[in-house]
Amino acid sequence: MPRSAGILMFRRRPSGPEVLLVHPGGPFWAKKDDGAWSIPKGLREEGEAAEVAARREFYEETGCVPDVDLILLGEFRQAGGKRVEAFALEGDFDLGGFKSNLFEMEWPPHSGKRRVFPEADRAGWFSIEAARSKILKSQQPILGALEEVI
Repeated sequence: MPRSAGILMFRRRPSGPEVLLVHPGGPFWAKKDDGAWSIPKGLREEGEAAEVAARREFYEETGCVPDVDLILLGEFRQAGGKRVEAFALEGDFDLGGFKSNLFEMEWPPHSGKRRVFPEADRAGWFSIEAARSKILKSQQPILGALEEVI
């Protein structure tokens, strides 16, 4: 079963902690909001350490280089059985610097036309309470693990 790794960035605010989530790009997710957002994450390469993969994926999906120590939150089962090893990172990413890598796919389906889409089309800061409704249901336990750490 493929394994993934990702980073949940958080920042402390007087009203409570906020987390950085990304919205998946591409036509399937274009009109979905609640229950569609995710931590920046992706597949681990063969033999790649989880922390290395998490840092690479965070950079690819946000344009931000996570260059400080990561806090292990644990391993979480995703929908479909995939496992993601999640890390926390305290930081304050400026959304104006958001930039995601691109992927190509046939769109519309069976049209023979190829189109390019961002892997993540936007990023946002959310209170943990708001993030619970935005994040994929299978990633909600990652938010709980972060609350235990901070």
